[in-house]
Amino acid sequence: MEPMLFLGGIVAFRSFLQSEYSEENLDFWLACENYKTKSTAKLSSKAQKIYEDFISVEAPREVNLDSVTREETIKSILHPTYSTFEQAQHKIFILMEKDSYRRFLKSHFYLDVVHLTNNGSTKKMKGLSTDSNPFIPQCA
Repeated sequence: MEPMLFLGGIVAFRSFLQSEYSEENLDFWLACENYKTKSTAKLSSKAQKIYEDFISVEAPREVNLDSVTREETIKSILHPTYSTFEQAQHKIFILMEKDSYRRFLKSHFYLDVVHLTNNGSTKKMKGLSTDSNPFIPQCA
């Protein structure tokens, strides 16, 4: 898929999540993807930032994680690796996929992107279905 379509999809999905007051899920997912691109020297500071923004029970944009996943992630942050947030990221991905993404597919946010992408056509974007999410890449 072309990068602009991917970016347009992320923007539309994020706008939809904002309308539902749950954009922190996508922001967390994207922060985890960005974390994986950092040098090993920067992992510790980046992990701490993600913890403060999304994982801590006092985080301003706390994501909804079960207590076991939250505790395992907190322990992993003490010695950060590229997989520190893998389990938490996967849980949030599944939450979005099974909940908000399905509603997104029925929303005007999605329909507007499809309409613009197809120059007025009502066809779906290539490869788009509830089984395949081009707006959010699959978690590893």
